Amino acid sequence: MIVVDSNVLAYLLLPGEHTAHAEALLEREPQWAAPVLWRSEFRNVLAGYLRRKTLTFTQACTLQREAEDLLAGAEFEVESSSVLELVRDSDCSAYDCEFVALAMKLGVMLVTLDTRLLRTFPKYAISLAAREGKS
Repeated sequence: MIVVDSNVLAYLLLPGEHTAHAEALLEREPQWAAPVLWRSEFRNVLAGYLRRKTLTFTQACTLQREAEDLLAGAEFEVESSSVLELVRDSDCSAYDCEFVALAMKLGVMLVTLDTRLLRTFPKYAISLAAREGKS
């Protein structure tokens, strides 16, 4: 199992430059987890696509359902005190620290392309490209 941030999920479901890495990661590591916050963050990504008219409403709803199906049973609440500790000790947002807190709680790695998270939490965060190459 790995924790993935919302952008990795978006890379998987919305074609782009990192889609191949996300697909390879899912093939190697099929058990993805995320804090419940991922839903709102992913909806926000979809909102951008809707506003730019690069997705229809129906397509956005379908992608949201696909993402929810992928993470079914693997969405977790995190303790506020854990998130705030990470915030206190870093310059990362509380949103981003939720993903780190979950990785710490589960004892797994967070896969991300967020350079700040990668730099600040190297013990818990690994880049999408680096993780994709590991078995």
